[in-house]
Amino acid sequence: MSEDTTLAAKAVSGIRILLGVGGAIAAVIGLLILLWPGKTAMVVAAIIAVYAICAGLVYAGMGVFAKTMGGWARTGHILLGVLYIVAGVVMLSNLGAAAAWLALLLGIVVGVVWIVDGIVALTMLQASTAKGWTVFYAAVSVLGGIVLLFSPLWGAVVLWWLLGITLLVMGLVQIIRAFRFSPEV
Repeated sequence: MSEDTTLAAKAVSGIRILLGVGGAIAAVIGLLILLWPGKTAMVVAAIIAVYAICAGLVYAGMGVFAKTMGGWARTGHILLGVLYIVAGVVMLSNLGAAAAWLALLLGIVVGVVWIVDGIVALTMLQASTAKGWTVFYAAVSVLGGIVLLFSPLWGAVVLWWLLGITLLVMGLVQIIRAFRFSPEV
């Protein structure tokens, strides 16, 4: 067996392992979302809270230790850092409420994005070769956005479930791909 063939076989083995591990992680996360949607939402809220505290420490540290910044920039960094830290601590103190607020925010943001996407699609109607499909897409997008704006928590729950289903299915397919992966070497 030549050295090139051995390297190629090792590369294929590594790719298989990465596909399998990535698929397993996605499938487990998807399953957790489907089995315990509230708990996984709180885990996401906790991750965001910890990130906010870390970001706050970085911003505050930049404000305190950066000698090249002016006084207002340093003050702004320190205040931003404190704001991040306070937000992270508040989120950690009540993860259930933080998860609900994040879900509400997600529903509102996605609703607004869908409305804007539908409007943008309509602005492209003149240049479109598929005018009927463009109008249909725009209508579905705008109506979906309006529904999300009027019931953002319900919409976020549906989006969360879709995320769980998608991760589970994609993870399982990825695991199958890991076992079936065999490019020509």
